[in-house]
Amino acid sequence: MSTDTRPRPGGGPAAGSPVLTVDRLNVVYRVEPEVRAVRDVSLTLHRGEILGLAGESGCGKTTLAYAVNRLHRPPAEVVSGAVTFHDRDGTDIDLLALDREELRRFRWAKLSMVFQGAMNALNPVISVRAQLEDVLTTHEPRMRRRARRARCAEVLELVGVDPARMDGFPHEFSGGMRQRVMIAMALLLEPQVVLMDEPTTALDVVVQRGILDEVLRLRDEMGYAVVLITHDLPLLLELSDRIAVMLDGEVVEYAAAEEVYRRPAHAYTRRLLGSFPSLTGDRGAFVRSGAPADPSADPAPGGHDDHA
Repeated sequence: MSTDTRPRPGGGPAAGSPVLTVDRLNVVYRVEPEVRAVRDVSLTLHRGEILGLAGESGCGKTTLAYAVNRLHRPPAEVVSGAVTFHDRDGTDIDLLALDREELRRFRWAKLSMVFQGAMNALNPVISVRAQLEDVLTTHEPRMRRRARRARCAEVLELVGVDPARMDGFPHEFSGGMRQRVMIAMALLLEPQVVLMDEPTTALDVVVQRGILDEVLRLRDEMGYAVVLITHDLPLLLELSDRIAVMLDGEVVEYAAAEEVYRRPAHAYTRRLLGSFPSLTGDRGAFVRSGAPADPSADPAPGGHDDHA
């Protein structure tokens, strides 16, 4: 992966209309004491956009993604806020109000997710073809067998996997190839939004680059929007159109990637940027000011310190 963390000139395609809106979302874990994992988060994802979600482990990135996709389970609970999907046909869908059957039809077809550690999520005793076809059988029950197989071959080819290997088993694939299969599964039904939670974790940097280049290429071809979640801020600076930086469950900075790189407004963002090595200087040590916030407590008046 390149060590040049500057945003690419021009970024992605020009932002289209909103496709997903998160408005003042709050998620708590009903434990003792109660943990406020996501605090008043508001974000807007536009069509064709890559929105980077950055922050250290435990800041609430994955909890936010699970809440948006209604994948959270007790003791996690959305206590307030709204998540709205703006469909291509002009319909606004309140994701938090969908019943189980409506949610089943919505997922993968409109919004899909590539999970953290997804390359290990495939069933080791079922062929790749069968696992891909299962998505189509569930969501497109009238699709003929030959059409299902053709669609599976098509998406595998899109992500750089030889369709001739479709009848193989996951253990016969490298980690990078399994990750590509998971991305293919997420794209099977041509969703309008793809959530990617640390999609290249545990892969070497060369394989990471290949997979992320494919994600960008497919975004340009298919027009889906991406929420890319990672602790790797330099990577997000290179790939994203806009970036949201999370700290202790809150979004403390939300701006265009170029703006975050050249004029970071929050002290935490500046410290994140300063903690990565450059080609011309020494690596800086990441030093967080003070101890991590108590997630069971309300934020102090005035919120997080935004001064260096």
